[in-house]
Amino acid sequence: MTNSIKIITDALKKVLKDEQVTINTTVRELHGRDESYHAQQLPDIVVFPESTQDVSNVMIVSKEHQIPVIPFGLGSSLEGHVIPLKGGITIDFSLMNQILDVKENDFLVKVQPGVTRTQLNQRLKKHGLFFSVDPGADATLGGMAATNASGTTSVKYGVMRDQVRDLEVVMADGTIIHTGNLAAKSASGYHLNGLFVGSEGTLGCFTELTLLVHGIPEHITAARASFPTINDAVEAVVSILQAGIPIARVELVDEPSMKQTNIYSETNYIEKPTLFLEFHGNEAGLKSDVDFTTMIVADHHCEGIEFETDNAGRNRLWEARHNLAYAFIHGYPGKKMMVTDVCLPISELAGAVEYARETVHELGLIGGIVGHVGDGNFHVLLMMDMNDSEEIAKADDLNERIVMYALERGGTCTGEHGVGIGKQKYQEREHGTALLVMEKIKRALDPDNLLNPNKIVKLD
Repeated sequence: MTNSIKIITDALKKVLKDEQVTINTTVRELHGRDESYHAQQLPDIVVFPESTQDVSNVMIVSKEHQIPVIPFGLGSSLEGHVIPLKGGITIDFSLMNQILDVKENDFLVKVQPGVTRTQLNQRLKKHGLFFSVDPGADATLGGMAATNASGTTSVKYGVMRDQVRDLEVVMADGTIIHTGNLAAKSASGYHLNGLFVGSEGTLGCFTELTLLVHGIPEHITAARASFPTINDAVEAVVSILQAGIPIARVELVDEPSMKQTNIYSETNYIEKPTLFLEFHGNEAGLKSDVDFTTMIVADHHCEGIEFETDNAGRNRLWEARHNLAYAFIHGYPGKKMMVTDVCLPISELAGAVEYARETVHELGLIGGIVGHVGDGNFHVLLMMDMNDSEEIAKADDLNERIVMYALERGGTCTGEHGVGIGKQKYQEREHGTALLVMEKIKRALDPDNLLNPNKIVKLD
């Protein structure tokens, strides 16, 4: 331990309890990586705050000693967001995991950032409510807000930004602010909720979140529909959305992914491009939606559609979808997964998915395509040997080609995973001179560039 780190550690122990501050190598290693393929880098110190004031005190020490701070939830991010590129202090929010208030009549909850999605939904169930954003991983709500997470249900309920009413944020100098209120709408002031959600820890640390929740649907029906081609499946989704059917989830899983699903989940699904669907509503409305959807998919050459109405059947279906990444990881031991993440206008989606599949084949890579196709977002799950420089180069080439295809058609380089390290190089291409505005905001709110430096924007 260098003398400067010892001085900072001692300063932190003056404002926190001794057990809340550690320089243990094993703990630091756990906070030097996420679920991505990006290289590990260790923080110098890890702290475990228990309150907003603790976080404020850490930020004051950070400013005094000019040492970076990196917020950390569960490390489930996919673009290297929590990797401390310059070392520094990692703030682990796992001890700030309380559900502070459930306002069931207002459909709102107030939580600390370390609360997980599953933890919240377990508490909400007795109130007949649920939190809608489902990124697959059991991520923390603070981390989900930091990356503007979404997932399978975003086509009906929206993404993380749509659920946030208010954030308590500790700024770079230790100041504590609130970004919103409890009202359903406001025309007052700048929209700070929108600014901070998705800021990836570069503008402040979230210490409380007030979130919108929803009533548990009266009836839920899931379905699995198989198609001869990816184009048929995607065009079916476009027709479903154009028909105004309020579908809750619509996921695309391509043929190689269905094969891997059957191996890992021990299912016997048809190994063709497949849509996983889910409908929420009352009994009469749901029957109408299901009947109409069945007619639409038939018009797009659907080769078979099977419905799951009981809870066990629906759970099996969505567990298979959520476990797809692990299906590939277990199917190719020794390889690391890289996940692409682009989003396009729905009219451009079929072409983008076909282009991605052709490019995977052209480059001789192993991978499957899945996506939240109801909102134009899809991923390629690539398995690569991190010791094979040629394979890594091909994977990077694929990612860049897919991103450029999306940007040229009015899309974005990341629909939900965020910028982190992996998508930073595309920011100027996507945002143009608007990136300069983002840099100005970063300099204004974090003039010393101490909050998760060199993520989203680069100031040095």
